[in-house]
Amino acid sequence: MASVKIGTLIIRTLSKPIATKIKEQARQHPRFRQWCINLAQGMYRTEVKLRTNILGEQMKHLHIRPLSETRAIDQGANFLAEGFMFSVAAALIIGEAFRSSRNQSKRRDSVDDQLDALGTQISELQAKVESLSEKWDDDLRDERIRNDELARILERVVEIGLRGGWAEFQDSPVQIPRVNLAPHSHRTQLAGEPEEMHSISDLPPQETQIDVTAPTEPSKSDKDSKSGSPS
Repeated sequence: MASVKIGTLIIRTLSKPIATKIKEQARQHPRFRQWCINLAQGMYRTEVKLRTNILGEQMKHLHIRPLSETRAIDQGANFLAEGFMFSVAAALIIGEAFRSSRNQSKRRDSVDDQLDALGTQISELQAKVESLSEKWDDDLRDERIRNDELARILERVVEIGLRGGWAEFQDSPVQIPRVNLAPHSHRTQLAGEPEEMHSISDLPPQETQIDVTAPTEPSKSDKDSKSGSPS
């Protein structure tokens, strides 16, 4: 932007000496001088006609006196110089306007591209959010179902426990085994003897078998023998 303004200022500054050089060539070059004279005379006649038409005077008997050669050369050279400077200024203005419009067009295209990219990103994010929302909804639904099942099971367990439902397992085939140690010889403590201290050596030997079978009810013959034996 700054370089463009500097270039415009340089062109405007150089246009002035170029216009002065055109005026000098118009005075010195014969063909160029004749062209400037014809241009100045034509402009003068056109100016007089327009002035008389504006004032409402008659043009039939009006005689237009031509300009002198020196004055015609000066006016023609000045017109060429001013026309050159005007052309340079107009070209600079048109170029600046074209550059500004092109920059605006580029900026507009860039903004449109950014908006399109943002729209695409928003669409992708919306799709991701929807997919995550559906996934979370499914997970939440599964968790709710699982919690409901656990709550139902826990409620049933508590209900059975409160109603004494554990007694229902007494008649079931599952029995808690009892640990029975095989009898071994031991010395009976007599009255008056001091109490013996027991140690690890008093435990059953390693060969002692441990019966972990479920207890069985005694047979009728055993009961009769026990009842018949003296106490």
